[in-house]
Amino acid sequence: MTTFVDRVVLHLQAGDGGHGCVSVRREKFKPLGGPDGGNGGHGGSVTLVVDPQMQTLLDFHFHPHVKAPNGGGGAGANRDGANGKDLVLSVPDGTVVQNADGEVLADLIGAGASFEAARGGRGGRGNASLANTRRKVPGFAELGEPGEQLDVVLELKSVADVGLVGFPSAGKSSLISVMSAAKPKIADYPFTTLVPNLGVVQAGDQTFTVADVPGLIPGAATGKGLGMQFLRHIERTSVLVHVLDAATPEIERDPLADLDAIEAELTAYGGLEDRPRLVVLNKIDIPDGRDLAEMVRPSLEERGYRVFEVSAVTREGLKELVFALAATVAEHRLAKPPAEPSRVVVHPRAVDDSGFTIAQDEDGVFVVRGAKVERWIRQTNFDNDEAIGYLADRLERLGVEADLAKRGAQPGDPVRIADREFDWHPNGGEFVAGPRGTDARLEEESGRASAAQRLAARKARRTRTDDELLHMDADGTITTLANAQRPVLVTDEDDEDDTGE
Repeated sequence: MTTFVDRVVLHLQAGDGGHGCVSVRREKFKPLGGPDGGNGGHGGSVTLVVDPQMQTLLDFHFHPHVKAPNGGGGAGANRDGANGKDLVLSVPDGTVVQNADGEVLADLIGAGASFEAARGGRGGRGNASLANTRRKVPGFAELGEPGEQLDVVLELKSVADVGLVGFPSAGKSSLISVMSAAKPKIADYPFTTLVPNLGVVQAGDQTFTVADVPGLIPGAATGKGLGMQFLRHIERTSVLVHVLDAATPEIERDPLADLDAIEAELTAYGGLEDRPRLVVLNKIDIPDGRDLAEMVRPSLEERGYRVFEVSAVTREGLKELVFALAATVAEHRLAKPPAEPSRVVVHPRAVDDSGFTIAQDEDGVFVVRGAKVERWIRQTNFDNDEAIGYLADRLERLGVEADLAKRGAQPGDPVRIADREFDWHPNGGEFVAGPRGTDARLEEESGRASAAQRLAARKARRTRTDDELLHMDADGTITTLANAQRPVLVTDEDDEDDTGE
């Protein structure tokens, strides 16, 4: 059984960028080879592209979680990591992309229309790319930036020229089946059609598409029945056709009442007031249907509708209806302005745009916002003092420190950038090269022992002072060898001589 899905929720995860590499070239007879750590690869992005062969969102209904590949990490010998391959998802023509709050992100119409829904993370630079005149051999590298992660709602709005509306069992599916090659389900009970049907109709040298909206009943625009689920499929239509049942078995119904009820629902849904309307009185092959059609036709024409009496069974009046629809569609196409080719829109940065903003929240924390500074935070390895010092230098050059001081920030005040909060201390001068991975400006703040200090501590533990050299006598008495110049090794033979055994 074919399943039609026109609304899905996708959980998108772009690929993470690969980490940069920290490496120093070591080769025989070349002791000063310099840094050669490669850059990390960029993560793959998730892109939606319109494919004319796609008619439904069924594939995403069963696989709602989508993740693009990550970028590869950098390596020594200046080897860059591989970029993650972009993930391209095919969607039907007329797909609308919304975020979780209902905001429209993209309206994909036309073959090849694309939208980058989630951008892959940028790869981190290796220490070879970070080297400069001051940091000739950086002892750190940038981390890969995480890929974007978000949930989007895909809604399919069929791109059809003609939309058929009417009560259940009015004969909409029967009309599509005889006008086109579509084969919808047809039966003699209400709500036979549970999904919209789409058919292509040929009228002379004109070709147009027809779609129906199943299950329209009074209250459909507010969620009653099935109409609310599928009313979106007639938003893009050029012509609306009211299919009225002229042979309904229900005594309380008549074509005029059905027309008024459907028009009320279209008005409640909104956005369809400017579409031209045609009226089809269906099922005139039944004697009572033909008589009723002749009775209500004058009333419909008085309202300004073009009325066609047809029979989907005998195909009576079908040719006139098809050519009238083709002419109306052609007239609408000519009235539309010509489609302009897509253009690349460039939004230059304002002259006074610093690239970041600073605001103080109610807790007294200075919050720094900006795409660039937030990316720097995500790419910084906070376990490496040199990387932290490099971040401080970048923030200072960008003007963050000067702006903080201008806003009254004092040393020790809390500052938050992205998800990282720290105490602000003005930059302590220029970077002075030292052991890789260290920054002398942070030693006092961090409280961490330097590499030289750790090495001295290990040597001190290996060399014992005179007071620490002990000797145990045979009777178990422990004495201190105060005059010993080096450790004394006490053997079993010495013990035997002392006891005389």
